[in-house]
Amino acid sequence: MPFQKIELDRVAESVITQIEQLILRGIIRPGERLPSERDLADRLGVSRPSLREAISTLQIRGLLTTKANAGVFVAELLGAPFSPSLTELFSTHDEAVFDYISFRSDLEGMAAERVANLGSETDLKVIQAIFDKMKVAHDNKNSSEEASLDAQFHMAIIEASHNVFLLHMVRSMFEMLKKGIFYNRQVMFSRHTTRGTLLEQHRLICNAIQNRNAKGARKAIEDHMDFIKTCMQEVKKAEANEEIAKLRLDHTTTS
Repeated sequence: MPFQKIELDRVAESVITQIEQLILRGIIRPGERLPSERDLADRLGVSRPSLREAISTLQIRGLLTTKANAGVFVAELLGAPFSPSLTELFSTHDEAVFDYISFRSDLEGMAAERVANLGSETDLKVIQAIFDKMKVAHDNKNSSEEASLDAQFHMAIIEASHNVFLLHMVRSMFEMLKKGIFYNRQVMFSRHTTRGTLLEQHRLICNAIQNRNAKGARKAIEDHMDFIKTCMQEVKKAEANEEIAKLRLDHTTTS
């Protein structure tokens, strides 16, 4: 884990600052377990009492939480800024799905453009590595792994933009996506008519970023999101048609 030895006089405050920065920058994530007290104190080069003082302060601030017999974790609250009632509202109204897609198109298009312009070589290598894994999952017809890597690919672009507000905002939206609040990626991605197209779209996004083509990267993101929107409209139309067909079948068999 990316912890550095503390050399400042105010030890506990220095520990607090370092952990806060790691959380803010998205390097350690909501739900992630910190090393054991002994291990973390050694990595930071501080005494265990100083470490306990820092962790206690971060717990009071709501950034860390302790689980009995499990250790200290980054608080899940960081990845869930929406209230349960608002989340439930999102999940029960179709318009939220399409607003979500449009919002992602705007934010991720901006992020992809920024990464193509300003991303480091390491940022670009991370994005390329995830896309390479997507190709393997696609070739192996592993739709579940493909869906997971799809989310990682988009999140890697957000992380490479190095904008902490954008990072935490989009990460919270992806948590809802994982829970199926907006749509079920695995259902959509398992359709044979879309899997190949989706992989090609991610290839175009990746290539534009690797080639430092900022406008091309933004357009590739926007085209991808437009395609997702069209697919979701088709899925919802098919679901509505199926409900009508069931009513017809029920009427036919009971009349």
